Amino acid sequence: MAAGGGTKAILAALGANLSIAVAKFVAWAFSGSSSMLAEAVHSLADSGNQALLLLGGKRAKRAATKEHPFGYGRERYVYAFLVSIVLFTVGGLFAVYEGYHKIEDPHEIDHWYWPVGVLVFAIIAEIFSFRTAIKESNEVRGDQGWWQFIRRSKAPELPVVLLEDLGALVGLVLALLGVGVALATGDGVWDGVGTVCIGVLLLIIAVILAIETKSLLLGEGASEADVAAITTALVDGDAVTEVIHLKTLYLGPDELLVAAKIAVQHDDTAGEVARAIDAAESRVRDAVPVARMIYLEPDIARASADA
Repeated sequence: MAAGGGTKAILAALGANLSIAVAKFVAWAFSGSSSMLAEAVHSLADSGNQALLLLGGKRAKRAATKEHPFGYGRERYVYAFLVSIVLFTVGGLFAVYEGYHKIEDPHEIDHWYWPVGVLVFAIIAEIFSFRTAIKESNEVRGDQGWWQFIRRSKAPELPVVLLEDLGALVGLVLALLGVGVALATGDGVWDGVGTVCIGVLLLIIAVILAIETKSLLLGEGASEADVAAITTALVDGDAVTEVIHLKTLYLGPDELLVAAKIAVQHDDTAGEVARAIDAAESRVRDAVPVARMIYLEPDIARASADA
């Protein structure tokens, strides 16, 4: 995937989560730990999420049709939004329910070495997955901070995987703490408390993902830096004297729509105006490569006040 699609990070997370989910279900079967069950469902949900991201990336590559003349690039946003819904319902709400049930009806954890051993294995596997996501993110985030990268990235896959892996690591630590305290005190309530904490964590991450992907679905424009670069590229001071107004919209992570009204010389011929537009489009694509679809409307400078 282009534009920071993070296929390697998604595949690493998918492989880790599938193996971890199996191990957690086995540990839950032997121990009866609600934290382990919540974590097993969490890993299973994450595996489904990564499959959704891969499916969204594949479907987004379809060619434009008459029904969808601007292509299917934004389908990646749709599947990222579905991820937030799955994480919220399957992961977060289930964990809160299971934790509440365990607090209401606690019981001791059997065969403690199963949940502890699996949790340690899972932490190691998630660290590997998280490291891969961080490495791929560093290749595309530039000088942005991590929160800025998550908020401003137009490609949803890496921010989603980053937040999922971070949530998984913190959730595993919470599960280990819940199981550890339950074993130390002989009170299964603590296992339930750890499960509720995992659920609340997943709900918070799901809400963050939903807010960010909703913004992308509604349609986001170019950054201030890219708008400035496009404006500068459009004006050559000769054939194109100014930008009267400019609008941008991401049709997908890899494709930016640019629509602008530009001022040209009032005595230019139609041929000169056409050549000026072609040259302006070329300059914009050189300045901002993702600006692949450009529509320019020529006008004369005195019309700017009436535009």
